[in-house]
Parts: sequence; C-alpha cells; structure tokens
Amino acid sequence: MPDGEMIRRITGLLVVALLVAGSFRVLWAFLPAMIWAATIVISTWPVLRWVEGRLAGRRGPAVAVLTTIILLTVLLPIIAAILALVDHGDDLTRIARAIAEAGIPAPPAWLAGIPIVGRRWNAAWAQLAAVPPEQLPEHLAPYARQAAEWLKTMIGGIFGVVVQLLLTAIICAILYGSGEKVAARFLAFARRLAGPQGEAMSVLAARSVRGVATGVVVTAIVQAVISGIALAVAGIPGAGLLTAIVFMCCLAQLGPILVLLAATGWLFWKGQTTAAIVFLVASLAIGTLDNFLRPVLIRKGADLPLLLVFAGVIGGILAFGILGIFIGPVLLAATKSLFDVWLEPAAAPSTAG
Repeated sequence: MPDGEMIRRITGLLVVALLVAGSFRVLWAFLPAMIWAATIVISTWPVLRWVEGRLAGRRGPAVAVLTTIILLTVLLPIIAAILALVDHGDDLTRIARAIAEAGIPAPPAWLAGIPIVGRRWNAAWAQLAAVPPEQLPEHLAPYARQAAEWLKTMIGGIFGVVVQLLLTAIICAILYGSGEKVAARFLAFARRLAGPQGEAMSVLAARSVRGVATGVVVTAIVQAVISGIALAVAGIPGAGLLTAIVFMCCLAQLGPILVLLAATGWLFWKGQTTAAIVFLVASLAIGTLDNFLRPVLIRKGADLPLLLVFAGVIGGILAFGILGIFIGPVLLAATKSLFDVWLEPAAAPSTAG
C-alpha cells in the first residue's frame, strides 16, 4: 500500500474516532436517561403494541398513554412523599419537643441482644438516656446539623432524579414512536459488526433486559403488597403512603427494609414489644424475598441459567450501581453466547466421533 494511501486511511480513522468521542462527550449527560429509556421501551414494547391494537392501530395515542403512565408511576410517589413530609412537619416538631421535655427513655432490654451491633447501640442509647432533659438539645445539636446536611443533599438528589426521570420519559416517547426503525438500525449495526452471531446476541440482550425488568417490577410489586398488608395489620399510621415508598425503594433496589425497620422502631416506641418483634421477623423475611424471587422471574423471562442471572444482578449492582441490574445479566449473557459460539467448532469433531 502506498504511503499516501496509508496516511489517508489513518487520518480518516482518526477523524471518525474524534467524531465518535465528541458525540459521546456531548451526550454523556443524557446517557443515564437514554439507557433507562431504552430499558423501559424494550421491556414495555409488548404493552405498547397491545394498547396500539386497542386504539385502532394508532401509534400516537398509544405513545401518549404509555408516556403518561410512566410519568405517573415515577412522579406521583415522589410528590406524595414530599407533600406528606410537609403536612406532617408539625407532628415531627411536636414529637421532637416532647422528647426534649421528657428526655429519652432507657434502652429496651432486647437491644443489647442483637448480634454484632447490639451492645454498641445499647451503650449509645444509654448514654443519651442519661443526659438530663435540659441538656439534651446541646447533645443532639451535632446530630441535628448532620441530619440537616443530609436532608439538603437528599433534596438536591431528588431534584436531579426528577430531571433525569423527565428526560427519560421524553426519550421513551421518541423511542416508542420510532421503535421499529431504531431496532432495525441496531440489528443492522450488529450484523455489520459480528455477522449473524451479532444479531443473535442483540436479540438475546433485548430478551435479557425484558426479563430483568419483569423480575424487578414484579418483585417490587410483591414486596410492596406484602409490606402494605403487614403495615396495615400492625396499625402503622400512613400505611398506604409507606407502601408507595416501599414500592419506589424496591424499584431502586434499596429494598423495603428501611421503611419496615422504621415502622418496627415506631412499634417499640409505643411499647408494643410483642407486635414489634413479630413485625421485625416479618420485615426480615420480606426484605430477603427479592434474593430468591427476582432471579427466578428473570430466568423465566430471559431463559438464562439461574446462576448467571444471580451473578449478573448482584455483580452488576456492585460494578455499575442500579443500572447494573440490567447491564450485568446482559454482559454475562453476551459473554456466554460468544463463549458457546467459540466452543462449537472445537466440540464438533468429538460429537461426530
């Protein structure tokens, strides 16, 4: 190859690489919303087609219905939680004033018996309980400042999440409207990149995403419903709102345990020790339910080995955060497919023999 031709090709590759890198840099801020939107659209595409069929095949109204449902699903619980905090602000103030006037009671006898952390928690509680009521505000001031800083950070984080959710809903609407074209272009790219195996892996990735989404959502619904029943039976105030918060926490892979432990603490605070212990045991069972139910549901939806699904979900969360729930199984599924294709030629002679 002449030197001039080689230089021309290298220059062309460098220009293409710069264009791709620049495009990624421009779209980097939208990348989480784009990934979430693609995940939601792939997972709910059968629902869109069903709604479209009920609306005489009109795509526009079907897209509007699905986008509205997405907005209501993700925004209403957040708005309800914020309004509940505002409405109960006086109650929180009254509780804090009552604690300041009466002092903190002695720790319950069962607290020290909790494995690993019980003694430390019991000592810290007993130290606060020994403080005279008039000196309590001074001792709690550092914790109040930390709580205020945490609340400020949390509000800022919630605002950022709401913005990302709105972007996700907008991108979902765009992908719903042109889903077939986007899928065709992606499959064409996969064929160009890796031939028929690339197309097969793209289909497997889509099925994996759909299976993971089904497992996550169904598991969140099951945990939220069981948690809501437990909260209502235990007589926890605001059980409906807490159930909505549990559902959002389960979708975010935080699990229901934070809300349920807070409800357990409320029962202990009210002196309902037996009910609190029973509720605590139930909370631990509900909190671990997702470790068993979610992998089974994902495997049924994506037809992947259970060990691969479990490792993909857990490892994906540790490596990529919440998006790793989807990225982990997809990466492991693609790697497994490549490994199987690579082994086929080597396995063929032994099979024939």
